[in-house]
Amino acid sequence: MALTINAFDNADALTSAFADTLIELLKDGIAQRGRASLVVSGGRTPLALFKQLSQTDLEWDKVDITLADERWVGENDEASNTKLVRENLIQNKAAAAHFVTLKTDDADANDGIAEAENRLSSFSLPFDALILGMGEDGHTASLFPCSAQIEDGLNLASGKICIATQPTTAPHQRISLTLPAILNSRNIFIHLTGEKKKQVLEDALANSTELEKPVTAVVNRADVTLMWAP
Repeated sequence: MALTINAFDNADALTSAFADTLIELLKDGIAQRGRASLVVSGGRTPLALFKQLSQTDLEWDKVDITLADERWVGENDEASNTKLVRENLIQNKAAAAHFVTLKTDDADANDGIAEAENRLSSFSLPFDALILGMGEDGHTASLFPCSAQIEDGLNLASGKICIATQPTTAPHQRISLTLPAILNSRNIFIHLTGEKKKQVLEDALANSTELEKPVTAVVNRADVTLMWAP
């Protein structure tokens, strides 16, 4: 498949253009199907995007939002993507959106998979827009090359929507959308800033297997848009 690179002069220009793009996609989803869905990722990179989206006019009560992955920590933990999304995106005008968390009360992420998948069953698929980040090791969502679960997470025939993962190079057990769940999206974006991350992605696509750099598994099988600024 193809990677389209949308490069911007700076992070502010990227945020503005990306927010406009996402709002149009969500408006289209609402107009065509009555509801729209957005899958986001955590980390520092999307914070400005979240804040801008939260201030934008949209029929947010018709939008379903979830995460591509989550650390298996409490929602008040600073490592929680749910906390980050609630405090930065599910605010202001976007407070009316329907936000579905992946974290359950189970002590082990493996025990929470069925409940997480049941929650996501309320979403109309394919997702209208899905935003991925990428680590310097080439992981995306919580599909880590170092985890024992990576082959299962990339298995297109598994039928699984979510998987529990335990990276060896990062803290916390995780829950992540699987590769087939990620691919079940109308529009897939990779959101990166900085020359180093862009170089990691380009090197991964040119020189690495999908198990070595899982982000390549997405680009190999879907039309993906890279939203990038230095």
